[in-house]
Amino acid sequence: MSDVPESSDKKEEEINTPDPEEEESDDSSDEGEGGATGEAEMDFLRNLFTQTLGLGSTEKVLNELTLEGVARYIQSGKCKNIICMVGAGISTSAGIPDFRSPGTGLYANLQKYNLPYPEAIFQVDYFKKHPEPFFALARELYPGQFKPTVCHYFIRMLKDKGLLRRCYSQNIDTLERVAGVHGDDLIEAHGTFYTSHCVRFLCRQEYSMDWMKEKIFSDEIPKCDKCSSLVKPDIVFFGENLPARFFTSMKMDFPRCDLLIIMGTSLQVQPFASLVSRVPKSTPRLLINMEKTGQSDALMGMLGFGGGMDFDSAKAYRDVAYLSTCDEGCLALADLLGWKAELEELVKREHDLIDSKDKKDKDKAKPANQSAGTEAGTSDKAE
Repeated sequence: MSDVPESSDKKEEEINTPDPEEEESDDSSDEGEGGATGEAEMDFLRNLFTQTLGLGSTEKVLNELTLEGVARYIQSGKCKNIICMVGAGISTSAGIPDFRSPGTGLYANLQKYNLPYPEAIFQVDYFKKHPEPFFALARELYPGQFKPTVCHYFIRMLKDKGLLRRCYSQNIDTLERVAGVHGDDLIEAHGTFYTSHCVRFLCRQEYSMDWMKEKIFSDEIPKCDKCSSLVKPDIVFFGENLPARFFTSMKMDFPRCDLLIIMGTSLQVQPFASLVSRVPKSTPRLLINMEKTGQSDALMGMLGFGGGMDFDSAKAYRDVAYLSTCDEGCLALADLLGWKAELEELVKREHDLIDSKDKKDKDKAKPANQSAGTEAGTSDKAE
């Protein structure tokens, strides 16, 4: 169940973002990062007016605006702080639907839940009154039923090679964690199924993913053991704020980013989409997606929304679009870097481990059932 917030294409437009005064107070409490953030904001504004008004010169890092140019840049040794921004498109090859594809997207197939409108299934007020549709959907798409994709393992390789600063994900399917990208490496911008909390403000008891899974697959509506209130996975619903860690981490990470790789996201959802404008003006930005996205007009760029990506104009100097599936794009880049065989071996090895674990789990459940069946068979013959 990828990306509730890519459910969030609309969703984040409605999500309450932190109050500007609160963000300001956060900055002042972190003096070192506050200074870096202030410099990054000034750099962003200088770059904005330089490009918009055509003033000054822009540093060009890539020798050509192609995937080959990006690969050469990574191989140059100048890339040490790569940030990945990912959305639902990196999980579709695992069998998890995205949200808005006509006919196959999640929103196109929610009629059976008798919702007043598709987005209601992820609206916190509706959930509190009618939790049944959400948990029925969660049972169909629950994390643990899908394997990470080539794209997930490419991000893992960036981590293993010491090149990944952070992965910012819109997805809630936890496949980044399964692939080995977790902890400090991962910002789950739209939350996660990994933990759950009681919705009662005065309780907020935390529950594990295994606890929630047991409740969901036993057809129970999860209720708090302490106060009997509803328990909700820690995914961001309409009407909820993004995790505080999203805002604090982006202030540290993006001023230091030396390559931004964007995969499988429409870049239409705020505030996630605006992150692409927070990297330094010389930082190359690679989009791997089925279509070009993140391009915005000058007015939207001045407001800090969209991406301001420029792939085709005469002024384009750092943005590269590679139009393909995310898996194909990652394999192509890995091939150029000389990593393709290593990536394919990693995917095979990790998938084999997942299959082996699944088989062991199933075998553990078999003996009791088989023995019961054997006894039943013996009894039938005796009769």
